[in-house]
Order: sequence, then structure tokens, then C-alpha cells
Amino acid sequence: MTYRRPLIAGNWKMNGGLKTNAALLAELTAGMAELGLSQSAAATAVGVAVCVPAPYLAQVRTVLQGSPVAWGAQDVSAHASGAYTGEVAVDMLREFDCSYVIVGHSERRSFHAETDSVVAQKTLRALSAGLTPIVCVGETLAERQSEQTEAVVGRQLAAVLAVLDAATLARIVLAYEPVWAIGTGVTATPQMAQQVHAFLRAELALVDASAAARVAILYGGSMKPENAAELLAMDDIDGGLIGGAALKSADFLSIISAAANAV
Repeated sequence: MTYRRPLIAGNWKMNGGLKTNAALLAELTAGMAELGLSQSAAATAVGVAVCVPAPYLAQVRTVLQGSPVAWGAQDVSAHASGAYTGEVAVDMLREFDCSYVIVGHSERRSFHAETDSVVAQKTLRALSAGLTPIVCVGETLAERQSEQTEAVVGRQLAAVLAVLDAATLARIVLAYEPVWAIGTGVTATPQMAQQVHAFLRAELALVDASAAARVAILYGGSMKPENAAELLAMDDIDGGLIGGAALKSADFLSIISAAANAV
């Protein structure tokens, strides 16, 4: 099997404050050193990142420069610049040395009516600036109950794949986030998650098998310290997109530790 470096990415969502951020980041970097993950962000055995609200990008850059933790944003505009009040351009993210940006999160799709096409354009925009897009796909509870999981995530992914070639495909990260398992305390079993991850990798392979083997596919449905090891043991689960647990240093570090042990 092609080696894929695990990635544990924290999504702070609309949470944080200057004081609480400073404490969380200090605990995170100290804990990473205790885990033996004290090299640069690009050199650690496990990739670790935090995707934070845009107003805090300057703070996290200052704190995390030279640390084993990378940082990124939670969204990016599909437009390069212009009269798009409230949006954040990819070049702005580059000025804060972001490595990652989340695109197509279920909350953006649901609350902000982002279409599959918009997600595809945001993916391209991120790639054009050298950022790694964490492309999210996932189904609702009603869609799962009506056995539409593969149809839904396949459609969401197809829009992105339609604008990528093999070279750009290899530069994305994919995240499967079953909407019914986000913030509900309900989690897909490892086998349920693996089934969808395997399906997604097979869809990637239709574009290019070699690139598909290198793409990290993260699980984004309430990964916690209690279930991280089991999930990360699955063949096609290469890490996690972590919500609530990323706001608690002990929980986040426990998941990072599980990823390191799975390498």
C-alpha cells in the first residue's frame, strides 16, 4: 500500500478568543513535544493542523511558526478579489502562510447554500495559490436512511474531480463527514466509515490510480479519543477532521497520539 502520512486537522469552527487561543496552542505544542513530534510541520510522522477563524490567522502564525503544527482557514472565496463583501481571498490566506483551507464543509453547504460547483471552484482557487484544500463530502441522516450515501458523496466528489487532473488530484485532502454524526455524539462504526472511504478512493482512482493512492481521506464525524484508534486502523482512513475535540488540548493530543501509533 502506498504510504500516506496521517493528518489530524482541527476545525475550530466559530470558536476562540485571543486568550483562550494562546492557552490552547501552548498546550498543543507542549503536548506535541511530549509525544516526540517536535520537528517542523512538514517533517513530523503525523501531520497536525488547526483551521481557525480568519481573524485569528495572524495570532496562530505568530505562535506556531517553526512548530510541528501547521495552520489554515475554514473557507476561501471562489473569487480572486473584488466586490465580495465579507469574503476572504486566497492571496490573503497566503499572506498569513496558511497551508490548508477547508472547502465544502457541510455547514457551508447547508447554511450558506454552497453548491457542488462552488466547492469545485474554491478547490481550484486554493490549489492555484499552493494551499492544500481539505475537500468535504458527506450525507445527511435522511440520505443515509434512504441508502443514498454513495450517490450523494459521489455526486459531491464528481464536481471536484471534473476540474482536476492527476497532478492536482494528488494535492488535495478529502474529508468524509457524515452530517448525521457531526456534533451529535453519534459516530459511524469503523466499518461503516471504511466502506465510504473505500468508495471515495475508488472514485478518485477513476481519475488516476496512482494519485488516488496518495490522497489522504480524513474521517470527519465526531472522531474522539475513545474511537480514534479503531477508526484510524481502517485501511482507507488516513486521519481526522476534528471539531469539538480540537478545542480541548488533551482530547486533540490523544487523537494525535492514536494517529502516531497507527503509523
